Amino acid sequence: MTLDLHDFVRSIPDFPEPGINFRDITPLLSDGAAYAEATRRIAEYARGRGVNVIVGPESRGFLVGGPVAHEMGIGLVPARKPGKLPREVIQESYALEYGEAKLELHTDAIKPGDKVLITDDLLATGGTIAATINLVERLGGEVVALAFLIELNDLHGRDRLAGYDILALMNYND
Repeated sequence: MTLDLHDFVRSIPDFPEPGINFRDITPLLSDGAAYAEATRRIAEYARGRGVNVIVGPESRGFLVGGPVAHEMGIGLVPARKPGKLPREVIQESYALEYGEAKLELHTDAIKPGDKVLITDDLLATGGTIAATINLVERLGGEVVALAFLIELNDLHGRDRLAGYDILALMNYND
C-alpha cells in the first residue's frame, strides 16, 4: 500500500505572517516510512532520467537530496549560502520578496556533462531553483530534472522553470 504523503504535512495558518498557510514537512521527515517513501519516489524518478549527481540548495534541499543520493549510490553537491564553502566558488544572486540572496557552488563540484537532479522541499516562486540551475549550467552540468516534496501551485514557480522536467510529490492551491 502506498502512503498518502499529504497525511504527513501539517498546515499552519498565518505563519510566519497573517495570510500565509505554511506547509510543515517536519512530520514527514520524522516518520521513517513516510520519509523513505518520498525518497524512494524521487530516486525512482531520477533513475529514469540518468541522473549521476544531485544538487540541493541550503538547507532543506540537503534533507531531500541527501537520502535520494544515498539510495541511488551517487553524490550530493550542496549549494550553500556565501561564506560556507571553503574552496573556490561561483556565486549566483536571486531576488527574494524583500531583498536579495546568494548561493554558491565549488567550482569543481559539477563536471561538464554531469546529469543533475536539483532537489528541494518546496517549489514556490522558483527563485532559489532558478539560481541553482544557473550555477549548475555555468559549470557545464545538464539539469535533467527537478524534484520537490511540495509545489505551491498558486505561486507559479513552474512557469519560471519552463523547459525543465519537474516532479512534485504533493501539490497545494492556496
